[in-house]
Parts: sequence; structure tokens; C-alpha cells
Amino acid sequence: MMLKVIGFLLLTALGVVCNNVQTPLNEPVKVPTFFTSDGNSGKHLSALEADRFTHLQHSRFPNHRIRVKKTTFCDPTVNVYTGYLDVDAGAKHLFFYFFESRNDPDKDDVMMWINGGPGASSSMGLLMELGPCSIDMNSTSSNGTLWNPYSWNEAANIFFLDQPVGVGFSYADFGQTIQTTEDAAKNIQAFITIFFETFTQFKGRPLHLSGESYGGRYLPVFASEIYDQNTIAKQEGRPELNLQSVIIGNGNTGISGLYPGRYEIECGTAALEIPFQSISNCVRMKMALPRCQKQMRENCIDQFDLINCRAAINFCDSELSTGMWASGRNVYDITKMCVGDDLCYHENTAIIEYLNLPEVRELLGVETPYNFSGHSSEVGAGFGAHMDKFNTPTQFHVANLLDRGIRVLIYAGTFDWQCNWVSNKLWVDALEWSGSDEYSAAQWRDWSVEGRKAGEVKSTPLLTFATVRGAGHMVPHDKPEEALTMIQKWLKRQHL
Repeated sequence: MMLKVIGFLLLTALGVVCNNVQTPLNEPVKVPTFFTSDGNSGKHLSALEADRFTHLQHSRFPNHRIRVKKTTFCDPTVNVYTGYLDVDAGAKHLFFYFFESRNDPDKDDVMMWINGGPGASSSMGLLMELGPCSIDMNSTSSNGTLWNPYSWNEAANIFFLDQPVGVGFSYADFGQTIQTTEDAAKNIQAFITIFFETFTQFKGRPLHLSGESYGGRYLPVFASEIYDQNTIAKQEGRPELNLQSVIIGNGNTGISGLYPGRYEIECGTAALEIPFQSISNCVRMKMALPRCQKQMRENCIDQFDLINCRAAINFCDSELSTGMWASGRNVYDITKMCVGDDLCYHENTAIIEYLNLPEVRELLGVETPYNFSGHSSEVGAGFGAHMDKFNTPTQFHVANLLDRGIRVLIYAGTFDWQCNWVSNKLWVDALEWSGSDEYSAAQWRDWSVEGRKAGEVKSTPLLTFATVRGAGHMVPHDKPEEALTMIQKWLKRQHL
């Protein structure tokens, strides 16, 4: 009995309370108020049960709770967990998947992956790109998925998080949604803090934030929130999150280069040897581009004005994007035609159908009353109403992170139009930070995988920009071996 009391006092001192009294998955969340285990429960994920949620709470986040359970979903070779972060006194619920590393889960780094949108579920990245299993498009498997030998959990323990609320399996009891990246960042920081301080086998591990597309807006802000909260934690003598890097694939970080980049993809030779867009459309785009850039600079970048910025974006889209949309091509891979839904891949529809199967929802422990949707139009509309994509130059966050020693990897498939590699190169080249001269002086060189050229890379110890030839918006989907090699080298601090 004395040992149990001492164990409870130690956990309380760490700010962690773990209620291991199990409740059925379909019962309402109960706030944990006591500790009733042997002193080890709550410290190691493998102690969790598969048919019940364990409830976790942190003293510094009284309005946040984590519910987590073990599952057999997707990867039978490692421990797999799913659950919810309950925020705002349990009224909002963020769903996550967590896969331990196939390599060395007790020593490997921890990574978080998010998809973009805003409003895209990270299960799309899980089941279509870099997760331990991929959706089975030919119905050859017994469980609807296929083993992915190039999963990023070959190199790291990895979270897939549906965020913000309203995306994927994440939901709110009263239908509210998060509508700005800055608000979403607070929930991300709380979630990661609770997790690391509860499960001590991961405490202190290097943390990497990764994602794609609108992740170019999300991730620098999320990382900045973590860094700033770490500063406060250090001052107060509390544990810090060991944030090491930010990894952005085909992101939309720098809006100033968006339209010039799209012009080069359609009308130049940045993606294809012969431009695919008609000459008449290219002439129209070329003439409109200076006006587009001037209006964006004056109303979105130098000084944000919601009404005038929206007018500028409407003009740019009308003059510079309509030709692409009318072409019928896949905006995420210009070498293909758009198929399936408006996300242009049949896999999206298959994933939605798979995750809505009752047996899959039960396996995951899904409690949302809503059907799964790969992309939330409501969340997208909310972010759009706030002009979240345009109201803050997110490259400023990147510059500040670099100046504080946080490594940043920017990678981009060369066949993407939506968040293309030229746009990304433009903002990275223009980035104002303490290492900008060193980056400017660095030389571009080829990088290879198994003797095959994978793309080009330019790097300094803190900042790396890499292209992936032959890939579109979703690099791990199109070039899985190259993507995994890139991540393995990045985590080991090796040059591509």
C-alpha cells in the first residue's frame, strides 16, 4: 500500500494523473480523479487494453484529456494505438492514430504527421502515402489494407492526427469548429505535452512535426507554439518538449510565389519538357501576373486587408488558375487526369468507404456519430472566411524557428501544380534569417536512391530544400522509397 501511495505522489508531482479504471468505448468520457494501479500503469503504452480506453489528464491542462487504447489496426508487427484528445472540458474531440517504430521503438524519434486542406483527414496520408498500410484498391487482402514496406514508422514512432476539430474522425459535441491555425496550435501543443509527460518511454525523445500542403501553414505555427511554451516551461522548471525539426512536403508556406510558380508549371519547363497549357492561356496569364503580384503584395503581404486581399486573390485565381481547372488535369499531378472525386484520386473514395465500415470504426474505437469524410468543407469554409492562408506570412515563423536552431526540411514533388516546387523555392530563396547568406552560397546537387537520381537538393545544417523528380503533391504515394530514404537520412542528420 505504501508503494502505491508513493507512486501516486510521484506522478502527481510530475503533473500527470492516470485513471486506469476502464469504461466501455461507447460511454461518455469521465474525468479521472484518482490513481488505482501498481505504479507502472500510464507510463508504458503496452500496458493499455484493446477493448477499453484509458483516460489521461494533466494538471496544467484541466480542460484537456486523452483517451487511448491499443488496437490491431494496420500494422501487426508493432504496437498500435488510437484515441482522442478531448478539449474544452470534453466538448471537442481530436482523433489520433499512433504507430510505434518498426526499427527500435524504445530509442527512435517521435514524429507527428498531419494532412492539409484545411479540412483534410490525416488518415488519407496514413492509408495512401506514408502509413504502415495502404488501402487495398484491388480487394486482394482479407482486411482491406496492404502492407507498406516504405512506411515512415520504419524510422520513427509516428502520430497521425485528425485536426482541427471537424476533420476526419475528430468532432465536437455541439458542432463547433476551429477556424484559425493559431487556435489549432494550442490544442496540438497540449496534446503532445500530455502524451510525452504521461508515457515516460517517449519523454525527452526528439520530436519532428511533419505534413504536407496546408501543413505549410499549420506546421510552422504549431512548432512556434511549442517552442514558445518550452521557453515558459524552462523558466518555471518544467519539462520541455524536445522539438528538433519541421518537415513540410509541397507546402503553401509562402503565398508570394504561389502564382508565379503555377505559371512556370503550366507554361514553362519547370515540370515538363514541353508546356501543356495553351499558348493563348499562357499569354493571358503572363499579362495578368504583374497585376496579381502587385495586388497581393499591397493587400495581403505588406499590410493585410481582408476585403482587398480577398479581391486580389479572386483576381489572381480568375486570370491565372481557370486554365488549369478547365484542363481536367490532376492539380496534384499534372501528368495525370483528375479521376474520382474533386481530390482526383480513386483512393480517396476507397478510404472513405473503408473507414466508414462498422467493423473498422469499432476496431479504432471511433465514437463520433458522424460518417467519416476525407475532407471537411465546413472547416475549409471557416478557415477561408478568416483568410487564414493569407493573413500571416508564415515564412516569418520558419525564419524565427531557424534562428532558434530548429531544423527545417522543405521537399516538393516536381509534378505538383497546387503547391508546386517553384513556389516553394521562391519563398525559401527569399527567406530572411541569420543563415540566409550561407544558404544562398550553397550549391544545388543531385541526390540519389539505389543509384537512381531522386531529385535535387540544397542544404545548410539547419535548412534543406529537396525536389523529388517524378512525384506530385503526395511524394510518399508517388515515390515511396525515395520519400522513406529522405526521412531516414533527415532523422539521422545525414546528407541526401
